[in-house]
Amino acid sequence: MTREPHEQALVDQALVEEATKKSGLIWVKGASAPAARALWHVWHEGAACLVGDGPGEQPLPGLADGGSAEVTVRSKDKGGRLVSWTARVVQLAPGTEAWDAAVADLKGKRLNAPDGEAMTGRWAAECRVLRLEPTGGTSPLPDGSLAEAPLPSPATTREAIPAGLPRLLLRKRRRK
Repeated sequence: MTREPHEQALVDQALVEEATKKSGLIWVKGASAPAARALWHVWHEGAACLVGDGPGEQPLPGLADGGSAEVTVRSKDKGGRLVSWTARVVQLAPGTEAWDAAVADLKGKRLNAPDGEAMTGRWAAECRVLRLEPTGGTSPLPDGSLAEAPLPSPATTREAIPAGLPRLLLRKRRRK
């Protein structure tokens, strides 16, 4: 089925919006970033809004005001790639109406904030709030997986527990 260009643009816009709204994470690669990074977001007034680059918040490498980014949205239930789209990066200034509206939505989705209700003040003073505004159609999905090695991190995996530990724990419970 062939669609007119304006019909295809509307279909692409709807796909980007619905997929991004429903996904908890998006993969974002800024113009100068070495690799795409998984970021939490909220969909607000036609754009994906992010907060980061501050203490205790997600890093936003390669995302500069006025720059561009490639956004890949995954399926929430299967985890597979649904759609990729290009975005214009817009940094919102604290105290503006747009910043207040975006932060109100972001605040509701922020899990495990260390400072609770004071987080919006911290965001205004120490973080960046960005809008990723779709700039057009969708990008074709690649043929391969595009899997990359994980980024370096100080985090480690848990080591296996000693083989005798379960017996020791059970023995203590029996004595009581």
